[in-house]
Amino acid sequence: MRIIFFAGKGGVGKTSAAAATGIKTAELGHRTVIISLDVAHSLSDIFDLNKDLLDQNKGRPIEVGKNLWIQELDIIEEIEGNWGEIYRYISTLLQKTGMEEVLAEELSILPGMEEISLLLYINQYVQSKVFDVIILDCAPTGESLRFISIPSTLEWYIKKIFKIQRAAARFVGPVAKKVLDVPLPDDHYFAAIEHLFQRLQGVDQVLTDPLTTSVRLVTNPEKIVLKETQRAFMYFGLHKMSIDGIIMNRILPRDVKDKYFEDWKKIQKQHIRIAEEFFSPIPIFMVNLFKEEIVGYSSLKDLSDQIYDGKNPVDRFFDEEPYTLKKENGEYQMMIKLPFIHKEDVELNKLSDELIIRVGSLRRNLLLPRQVAAAKSVQARYDSPYLKIFFKGEDHGQGEK
Repeated sequence: MRIIFFAGKGGVGKTSAAAATGIKTAELGHRTVIISLDVAHSLSDIFDLNKDLLDQNKGRPIEVGKNLWIQELDIIEEIEGNWGEIYRYISTLLQKTGMEEVLAEELSILPGMEEISLLLYINQYVQSKVFDVIILDCAPTGESLRFISIPSTLEWYIKKIFKIQRAAARFVGPVAKKVLDVPLPDDHYFAAIEHLFQRLQGVDQVLTDPLTTSVRLVTNPEKIVLKETQRAFMYFGLHKMSIDGIIMNRILPRDVKDKYFEDWKKIQKQHIRIAEEFFSPIPIFMVNLFKEEIVGYSSLKDLSDQIYDGKNPVDRFFDEEPYTLKKENGEYQMMIKLPFIHKEDVELNKLSDELIIRVGSLRRNLLLPRQVAAAKSVQARYDSPYLKIFFKGEDHGQGEK
């Protein structure tokens, strides 16, 4: 099983790269599904599918070629299948505030519902082994980061908050309903959340297993786009996801001789050189700007040939792990690769069994193993590109983690 994410800034060509890769893996005999993580789905557009076919399938995988399927989720279908009790409670609560029923139902579709549904599909496909390759066409960077943070956020919620909320609702619910005329969630609601979490269990290990999952960042040779690619590189690494390739898309070909493009070509050449310095030794796949828009199977196949140039897309092109936790001289040490930052950008706190890492506007809560959480003190040092965290003050037992 291979899972490959295609991520980057909006408009850089993620969908094209994901679709082209899917075509190549399918041609090599791998049963492949390409799933759109973007709410504004465009997979069906790039494969030039008709609307009737989409309406007939309602969010299910659609076969678009031998060994190749695409899937764009339908949130209404997902609500019926995965969110029944939760959705109904939120809708009822909003209506109690005086909101019209139609508006309440619309606002009850909370951010994250679609992303969690996608995680459920990933887990289902991994466990059933119905596909050999899962390719994920990500939303723009910010939404992608929210998606990959969901498993750890849910784990934190279930372990820290869920049981307290469930017990409180059981005892306070009847009183609140009589006195305040506000329905607190009943046990069916909490059972639905628990069942949802159980169905997601294991997906975080799948996403952070470098033997299974890789991220390929799609970028363009432009200053602002490269800056966001750097941030995405760092953030995916913080979530322990392995990046094995950079796709440098829309490079002006050398045979473009028009003087109008000479300055553009010089600027692009400069940015490509900078990107090679930034991301080395991760390989960069160079892709020229096509003469026409990339739509349909034929042009996507041409794109796949240019990206991989005889290489197998399911191979891992870079093997380094984003971070490690090991024991040396009786102390645990965590090492996280965080390039492109200054030590002033990092804020580190330990609260009970949690390590809280804040880098700029992004926060990551890491639940620590029991032996590591027992440390009396935590110290850190930034040796570019690695953040090294030292857990000191206790004998953590034998062996390495």
